[in-house]
Amino acid sequence: MENWQLVLLSLYAVIAVIYGIIGLWMSSRSKAHKKFLPLNIIGAFVWGDAAILGWFWLAVVIASLISDSWFLFELIFLCFWLIRALGEVLYWFNQQFSQKELEPPEQIWFYPLFRNNSVWFIFQLWWQCITAVVIVLLILLLK
Repeated sequence: MENWQLVLLSLYAVIAVIYGIIGLWMSSRSKAHKKFLPLNIIGAFVWGDAAILGWFWLAVVIASLISDSWFLFELIFLCFWLIRALGEVLYWFNQQFSQKELEPPEQIWFYPLFRNNSVWFIFQLWWQCITAVVIVLLILLLK
């Protein structure tokens, strides 16, 4: 592995552990559903996600460092984002047609641009785009 890859993996592990610790702390104080945008770097959207994903990414980094394989990290990273993005597509698709409003439009990032419940299908499309990009990157990586 090259130096920049080692530095990037180490930095990612530190961020993941910090978010994992804070995620456990916030979750223990009934704030697992509190959103925090910077958590997205580890695939988390709320502190409850970080309580799990922080430790997941630490394990991925350790496995990648032990095996001295940048490829392993890339593969797991892209597979994770493929699954995460597909899950988000399904979530937002269901939210769009649900009678129960789990995500009020006003609380969604794109609301300043799309000021009604159309923000649900915009978010769904956002995640479909991420899914498409990740599939292409995964194919290129495996090629």
